[in-house]
Amino acid sequence: MKHLKLLPSVLFLFIVVSSFKTSMTGNRNGVIKVATLLEFKKYLDKDNVEVRLAPGNYQINDAKKIRFMEFTGNNTHFDLTGVRFMVDTKLFSRDDLAISDDGNSMYCAIEISGKNVTLEGLYIETYGDKPGRQSKNKIFNVVGEDVTLKNIEVRTAGSSPWGYGSLYGIGGNSGVRKMNGIRVGYPAKNAKLIGCTVHMRAMGHAIFIQGAENTLIENCHVDGLLRTTDAILSETSGYAFDKNFYAAKGGYVEGTIVDEDGKILPGEIISLSEDGIRMYPEYNGHRTKNTTVKNCSVTKMRRGICTGLSTSGDKIIDCVVQDCVATGYNVGNADTLINCSADAKYAEAFCIPYTNAKRAYVEMNILDSRDGLANDLLAKINGSEHEVIIKTSNPDFIPENMAIKLSVWEGYGNFNKNAQMHATDIKLENQTATKVLLFPGTKKPTIKSKGEVEQANE
Repeated sequence: MKHLKLLPSVLFLFIVVSSFKTSMTGNRNGVIKVATLLEFKKYLDKDNVEVRLAPGNYQINDAKKIRFMEFTGNNTHFDLTGVRFMVDTKLFSRDDLAISDDGNSMYCAIEISGKNVTLEGLYIETYGDKPGRQSKNKIFNVVGEDVTLKNIEVRTAGSSPWGYGSLYGIGGNSGVRKMNGIRVGYPAKNAKLIGCTVHMRAMGHAIFIQGAENTLIENCHVDGLLRTTDAILSETSGYAFDKNFYAAKGGYVEGTIVDEDGKILPGEIISLSEDGIRMYPEYNGHRTKNTTVKNCSVTKMRRGICTGLSTSGDKIIDCVVQDCVATGYNVGNADTLINCSADAKYAEAFCIPYTNAKRAYVEMNILDSRDGLANDLLAKINGSEHEVIIKTSNPDFIPENMAIKLSVWEGYGNFNKNAQMHATDIKLENQTATKVLLFPGTKKPTIKSKGEVEQANE
């Protein structure tokens, strides 16, 4: 019976061990609960942890490296439901911060390089409106494998010059200082953005992919702001006023026409940001591959959803784009668009602009395109062997002066001045009353159209 006398001691030891585990994890399910940002940061480089930060507002106003917070652990889950991170934009201009291990000089608020990492529930915004040191500033940089951002909300601010969109350049050497939203870049694989929202209140891209593979963007939403050139021309002070209302010399202005000498013209409209969801062809020689965009929406951006610059056929399913000023969808080689919708108020609903693009498939529903500005192009088709279906739920949505055009420079996407425009072996089913114009270079089309089909001159 001696073992019965040991029972209280054994029970006491069990209670002590259990209490110790609970104090370390927060509960017996293994979730670590922390109440301060300092505690939270202790787990960013740990493997196999599940961490929950207490709801509240947390200010990020100091950092040691140009990636202010680095999630490097593997097999981790961070629950930030009810948490708001407020990032001081002055961090993006500090030159005393250490360069990251990869040697890349881009600044970002959060980088996730670990494998199998989930970050969910966070609201993050920048404040202070101080422009950074470069055009590559961003909120998220996802470079790990099997990373998931779920129900994340981003609000960007802090670019320069703000209020003029692409009128004063887009590249890093143009003097523009951007504040981008979410980047997924090499060596990222199998990244998932689920239920994320990006409010663009700065110059830059909302969501963009560079050299990543197998990215899924689902139930995500992007919104920006538009401005008329009339509003800019009425300014009595500021950036454009100081430059006598000339756009950047030699600058590239997407979606907005300026005079031959660069003078800003009335009657045009600009997006104050860049693209909603955009693919780059590669990053440092690593190709962007196999992106799927599903059930997403973009409004009031430069281009809405741009897969045309990727190097592999991408899929866009059940997406909606509205009020974009360069194009709704930029479609490229072997891309597939299923049950997608867009308006053509300020630019074509979609374009397949590239003469070397082949075998794209497009199903496009035209939304209300009335009361627009500076556009009469409904859709643009170049390249070879595409299959396109255009329809609308209401014939009144499409103004009578609009047209679907094949083999044209007009609209977005043709930068090679030596290219010969052509549209070859195109299958087009136009279920709208919009006229179809076949410009020189159109060969062997198969067209079924409710609207008139006409040969057009250059």
